[in-house]
Amino acid sequence: MSLIASLPEIDTLSSSVFVKHERFEKFIPYHSHTKGQLSYVEGGLAYLQVNDKKYVIPAKHYFWVPQGVTHVLKIGHSGTVLRSLFFYTHDDDSHPFYSEVGIYPINDLLLEMIKYSESWYGHINPGEDQFLFLSVIKNILPEISNKRLPIALPFSENERIKPILDYLLLHISDSHSLQSIGYEFGISERSLSRLFQQTLATSFLQYLKLLRITRSIELMLQTDLSMNEIAYEVGYGSLSAFSEVFMQLTNSRPSDFKKHF
Repeated sequence: MSLIASLPEIDTLSSSVFVKHERFEKFIPYHSHTKGQLSYVEGGLAYLQVNDKKYVIPAKHYFWVPQGVTHVLKIGHSGTVLRSLFFYTHDDDSHPFYSEVGIYPINDLLLEMIKYSESWYGHINPGEDQFLFLSVIKNILPEISNKRLPIALPFSENERIKPILDYLLLHISDSHSLQSIGYEFGISERSLSRLFQQTLATSFLQYLKLLRITRSIELMLQTDLSMNEIAYEVGYGSLSAFSEVFMQLTNSRPSDFKKHF
């Protein structure tokens, strides 16, 4: 049974942990559940859309979605297995971790523990041997999840700004400014600046930075381009300028970030 088909079943037992390891599921549309979700995409890139933000989930990272949060998950072509654990929530108030969406680098311990549950499926209930093992996973998450990936790209279906966002992505390597984009779309600089703040709650320049760094992470995982080539591909005139912004947004140098993979 696919994860999409399993969604109604996940919430039927509130005290259980629901286990699902799914192959080849590439797109899971808007949904929510009353359990907290821990998921790891094996083999590649994934995208998580929550409300008005899109998160890039690089290889060797996992994500947590709190109970009741509506989201969309899209898995890139290189992703092979979606490993998900849906946890009971009666103890979620024990730590702030459980109430926040987050993307984190996986460590060997958590990866092996998640893989250990590969042969299990469905509800694991209190009193079962597997339940104790799974509860340990949930309990250690706040301790091991201390390096959250801070990249989240604002998103909007607003009909005025969506063509502008599409244009920026399509021409990401070009030089852009409020003046040039305003001219392209027949909007004054002031109106364009206000549109970004009102629909995305961020400035034009900050959005452009986030877009470029998000795209650079995709290129690191999906291509064999050198770091210099990636810098130019996403619109930076030099590797040093690209590295400075990358460090500012991720707390890591691009070369160090790529080494992790």
